[in-house]
Amino acid sequence: MGKNKESEKLKGDVIKSIDSVKERLIEIAKNIHNNPELGFKEYRASALLTAELARYEFQVEKNIAGIETAFKATYQGTSAKPKIGFLAEYDALPDIGHGCGHNLICTASIGAAIGLTSVMHDLPGTIVVLGTPAEETSGTKVLMVRKGIFKDIDAAMMFHPSNRNAVESTSSAIDAIEFTFKGKAAHASESPHEGINALEAVILLFNAINGLREHVKEDVRMHGIITEGGNAPNIVPEKAVARFYIRAATREYLDEVVEKVKNCAEGAALATGTKLNLRYYENSFKNLAPNHALAEVFKHNLSSLGVKKISPKLAMRGSTDMGDVSHAVPAIHPYLSIAPKSVALHTKKFTAAANSKRGHETMILAAKAIAMTTIDLITSSAILKNVKDEWVKG
Repeated sequence: MGKNKESEKLKGDVIKSIDSVKERLIEIAKNIHNNPELGFKEYRASALLTAELARYEFQVEKNIAGIETAFKATYQGTSAKPKIGFLAEYDALPDIGHGCGHNLICTASIGAAIGLTSVMHDLPGTIVVLGTPAEETSGTKVLMVRKGIFKDIDAAMMFHPSNRNAVESTSSAIDAIEFTFKGKAAHASESPHEGINALEAVILLFNAINGLREHVKEDVRMHGIITEGGNAPNIVPEKAVARFYIRAATREYLDEVVEKVKNCAEGAALATGTKLNLRYYENSFKNLAPNHALAEVFKHNLSSLGVKKISPKLAMRGSTDMGDVSHAVPAIHPYLSIAPKSVALHTKKFTAAANSKRGHETMILAAKAIAMTTIDLITSSAILKNVKDEWVKG
């Protein structure tokens, strides 16, 4: 049998394998959806996913990279390499639950991995499922990259629920910075001249950033909140705190913008006589750099599964810690539709879509496409070489 026919047969076997556990995968996705957990608190989801992988003889390591709810599950075929990673996200959003569909992301990744166990005994390579908590906030993939978790992985994949289909996408680099201004309390009516108003410094910071918006590139996004602004109107606020997300299309340009924002804060402190302290309160993310060669392989498999409407490359303004992974190894982060275009992510309507029949069908579709793409990577040295060569060239 020729190489192409052999890989197509393997894909057919994996599709059947995933279909055979379809109901169980839907049950897992529903369970995680109905029991949403915030980042670093995903105890139930992590336990559920690792227990399921252990049933299929994956070697499961918990508490990886020092993160309690993170895990690594490994299944080796006839050799250790190539090693293909599947990313699993399972944290929810405050108040709205799984409004980003992470219950579908993690279940698709374990579904692909479980499906592949039916053929891996005849194939070279290793499949690795990485449980990556807190994508919505701290972004543990950043820590995993720093600690070398991805150093021996040849390519990494995950899918993300969306309101459209797109196999290639970019995302913004992001810094999360907290600005704390310290002043001096005083009676706001009797002795305001004795006070130093920290809230005024925060207000000046917002105004300065608003003025900066006109002089940065269009891909830049700067949005903030005041988390502390005083205790009573008749007391000059001696402490005020603001938190900002600052984003740009590339890490390099973001670094330039952040320096300007810091200058705005220093100017606000100087103008008001306050003392400034700043800190990065969440991990910084790099921009997502998709691998075109890998995306094309995924697209071919997606098309063979009947998906015809696939958008061109998307330039997303949001941010993901998958960006750091894409700079460490060849990676893709395709979007697959679970809702109409009118339904935005991070809304209650999208939360409902993540537990709908369409959402579950898309999850199974994603599991199949990830597994099929993995077969291409481990059975064709030419495909894997193309993927790696593109990544090296940057």
